[in-house]
Amino acid sequence: MDFRLSEDQEALRDGIRSFCEGRIPVDSLKDFEGAGFERELWGELAEMGVFGLRLPESEGGVGLGHADAVLVFAELGRHLVPGPLIWSHLAAGLVDGAATGDAVVGGLDQIDPDGAPTLVEHLGSLDALLVLRPEGVFRVDPSAVVGKPVAVPLDPLTPVHHVESFPEGERIADADEAFALRRVGAALGAAFALGVCESTVELAVAYAREREQFDRPIGSFQALKHIMADMFVRQEAARAAAYAAGATLDHPEVGDVDRAVAAARICACEGAIKNARACIQVHGGMGYTWEVPAHYYLKRAYVLENGFGSAEAYASAVADSFDA
Repeated sequence: MDFRLSEDQEALRDGIRSFCEGRIPVDSLKDFEGAGFERELWGELAEMGVFGLRLPESEGGVGLGHADAVLVFAELGRHLVPGPLIWSHLAAGLVDGAATGDAVVGGLDQIDPDGAPTLVEHLGSLDALLVLRPEGVFRVDPSAVVGKPVAVPLDPLTPVHHVESFPEGERIADADEAFALRRVGAALGAAFALGVCESTVELAVAYAREREQFDRPIGSFQALKHIMADMFVRQEAARAAAYAAGATLDHPEVGDVDRAVAAARICACEGAIKNARACIQVHGGMGYTWEVPAHYYLKRAYVLENGFGSAEAYASAVADSFDA
């Protein structure tokens, strides 16, 4: 399998990157705390085709594949673009207005209920809520959800409600579609985590080049070189796994789709957490303050790790696939 990007894929990646760099620079992340995201920004993302990327052109989408979506969501992850991006992307074709940005769609994965508290992200901003269950995909009216906002969410860019109850909703797709959406959601979550891996490497290297101790850039010290070298290795491992998941989703004949997605989910999410921690360490004492944006990446990495299934479940799935 050839993982080299085509000219069109490079142009797609560079276009999303250029937009994010101009619209959501890292020093603006604090402006999104509490609110989560802006409707204007949401509309701009929709105009760029983020939500209708995989929707066929005959249905008003862009008509691209999973591998292209992985590239796009990796760039969104590099800049920690806020909002229920993955769920709205998954909802294109199922919920009117999702692909065009007119409807903001959130979601809840209940395929493997584990008894943990039910949390819904961005509930106050949603026009529709998708619920994945073993028997299918259900649409729930967000206004019918009973819950309380979490006063201090783990990720300040991701408002969360602790849900007490909500109706069953309307079944809009069957069980196969529910499992398919979960699989794609996990792959795009891995892509987002890949973006976190990349950004934390860049932040750490940039700081190590400019910060001086003993009249030398701290990046010249061997201990920090080792830390950043490990960060780069994790980034590239996450990239290979995320790209492989996207390519395998597009061409399931080349391998086990579930195993590819599970491996991407494990590798990228673990890499994102470890790289974000290392980034904070490279920044030293300043890294533990809110003045340095490294904390945003660590917090988002923890949120990503708990989306579309647990890390333990994906690790077990990979192990079981080899035993079969």
